[in-house]
Amino acid sequence: MRVLVTYDIRTTTPGGQRRLRRVAQACEDYGRRVQYSVFELKVDPAQWETCRARLLEIIDLKTDNVRFYFLGTRWEHRVEHHGVDPGFDPDDPLIV
Repeated sequence: MRVLVTYDIRTTTPGGQRRLRRVAQACEDYGRRVQYSVFELKVDPAQWETCRARLLEIIDLKTDNVRFYFLGTRWEHRVEHHGVDPGFDPDDPLIV
């Protein structure tokens, strides 16, 4: 399944910069950054539960927020992109 993760971490509080880095790293472990605080994840249900729990453990629920948008398996029909860095399909072959 495809999940779009967006977040806003308050960096003016003690530990905010650290939480911001930890949230980004957690998202990078499961997907690809498409904007500064936006990641596209391709995960199975077990990976999603692990990722979600990890993110909710990192953030401060009183000052930060994270949103999950479920794009499903037909995500190609739900995402329209214009501009630089059109992204990639992780199912396509990787040529190194």
